[in-house]
This record gives sequence, C-alpha cells and structure tokens, in this order.
Amino acid sequence: MTVKIVAEHQSADSPGNDYVRVSTCSDPLDDTVTLATIQRFVERQNRDDASKKPVHIKTLVMKQPMTTNEALGLAKCYAARKNIPVVYTD
Repeated sequence: MTVKIVAEHQSADSPGNDYVRVSTCSDPLDDTVTLATIQRFVERQNRDDASKKPVHIKTLVMKQPMTTNEALGLAKCYAARKNIPVVYTD
C-alpha cells in the first residue's frame, strides 16, 4: 500500500479519483494531543458533462485522539480492503 504525503491544498488534485485522506492536527485545548480525521474521497463522473466530477466525501473518523502512526495504520487497513491509495496531508 502506498502512502503519498502532499500538502492539504493539493490533496484533491494529486491522488486520483478514489482515495483515503488522513489529516492530523494538535488539539486546540491540549497541544500534547494529536487529533486525526480520516475521510474517503470518491470522484464520480457526471454523465451529462465529463468535465464536471462531483466529489463524494465519507468521513470515517472525525477529530479523534490518536497518533499519526495509529491514524495511518487504520487508514491503510481500510484502503487495503478497498484497494485504494492513502494520502496523508500535513
């Protein structure tokens, strides 16, 4: 399983049409705690206009306390089952 590390503003353009994105940040109330968000992004081809690709976002984990390695491990397991890449945003 491949993990690509890209900047937050580039993540929607880089990986393709179906991927899992992992984002981590510090808890605003306690900077010793890391919060993780894991989402699945799926672009769907529009039948009427091929240039428009609506994106469906499914949130799997939202701002839960876990380390970066735990978040990536969970995302990799999910992505392996779905056979899609993982993107970690900084």
